[in-house]
Amino acid sequence: MSSTTLRSVLHFARYLPLWSALTVFRWRAFDVRSRSLGTTFGLILRWFPPARRRFDREAKRIFPNLKSLQRARLGQEMGRQMGRTLFEIYHDDEFQTQHHKFKVSGPGLKAIADANAVGRGAIVVSGHFGQWEAIRAVLKMNGLESGAVYRPNKNSHYERRVLAGIEAGGKPILATGQVGTRALVRHLRNGGIISILLDEKYAEGVRLPFLGADALTSLSAAQLALKYDLPMIPAYGIRLDDGNTFSVVFEAPIPFTDSATMTRAFNDSLSERILKNPEQWYWLLRRWDDGAKP
Repeated sequence: MSSTTLRSVLHFARYLPLWSALTVFRWRAFDVRSRSLGTTFGLILRWFPPARRRFDREAKRIFPNLKSLQRARLGQEMGRQMGRTLFEIYHDDEFQTQHHKFKVSGPGLKAIADANAVGRGAIVVSGHFGQWEAIRAVLKMNGLESGAVYRPNKNSHYERRVLAGIEAGGKPILATGQVGTRALVRHLRNGGIISILLDEKYAEGVRLPFLGADALTSLSAAQLALKYDLPMIPAYGIRLDDGNTFSVVFEAPIPFTDSATMTRAFNDSLSERILKNPEQWYWLLRRWDDGAKP
């Protein structure tokens, strides 16, 4: 067996439990299947030691006074939320059609539409919070298709299926890296809309406060906004209490200043959302390194 074949087999073996969880009970209603996967992920975050330790490390950094039981419950609820989010992304072609689930507010949507009307691009910034694909679903239902930037996964089986889901939300889908960056610039200069999740650690970034602790942060979104005179708009798909509907908020465009100030404004915006609903943020990103203490 060649090394390539062996690697593919190993990747499939790792992907199989997730694939099974995502596809089981296909005959059941969408929301029932979503809730079932959420329950499964919640139990994993509560009782699977590696996941629990990883969550605890990050949560303790921001909530040092949270008691162990409270932290365990927060981790379980985060797992439940993220399980549902992953299911919806995996089945994004179906999720995108459920317009009745989206309650839209905020001035940013009009700002995007106004820019689009004159052939100007726009940059939508969000994070791994709530259901970020709800943002692109709302844009699409308003005739404003948005591409997205994503980080490819090393597991080819997972990568293929999740990429297909993301593409259902709008194109182009651009991988991180030099080739993707060039395509991103072309798309924006041609009047396109792009959505970027800006809450991952970026090794070449600058340290900016995020949830009260310095974190290495990319300035690229703000740099592009300034260079090409594009609105940079924070947006969030906040899951409501019933678990099935979303408050999709498009905030006002971030004022043009400099790239660090604009990016810090986004960090502050996302931090405020997370502190209101900490269970809706994906705490397993390793957002902070050892040198970024609260």
